[in-house]
Amino acid sequence: MALLIHQFSACRRWVRCAVLPLLILATLTIEGCGSNGPFTYRKTTGTVTYEDGQPIAPEVTLRFTSLADSPDGKSFPRPATAHADAQGNFSAVTSYKYGDGLIPGKHKVVIEVGPGPNGKPLVPPEYTNVAKTPLIVDSSTTDHLEIKVPRPK
Repeated sequence: MALLIHQFSACRRWVRCAVLPLLILATLTIEGCGSNGPFTYRKTTGTVTYEDGQPIAPEVTLRFTSLADSPDGKSFPRPATAHADAQGNFSAVTSYKYGDGLIPGKHKVVIEVGPGPNGKPLVPPEYTNVAKTPLIVDSSTTDHLEIKVPRPK
């Protein structure tokens, strides 16, 4: 009987000494995953089309890179992504959590799209590179973006 009590006591000690700290660590880790830092996000929708209003392609991905400065020197806004449908509409701009939107301010926009049926690009090459894209949108004045892109030459 004494051996059984000793084993039970050792088991309780093991739970208290090993499992409990692991549970606390897991809880803190999960809690840390929910933070989006010092930024506020606004749900954002919009359309992306050629300048004449025609859709670009059945599947277009947009990448938004914030031009905002770091508020604390360490934190920077995450780039956002949106997927446009065949008509060029997008509604679930995602920065941190699905559909959370963009932080208010200016963002560079990159367009990711495959080649056209003839193998030629569907947008000018500079629109596919974050360092060269001339597309800049301002999400501080609206939550619906109208993005117009010239056809490639």
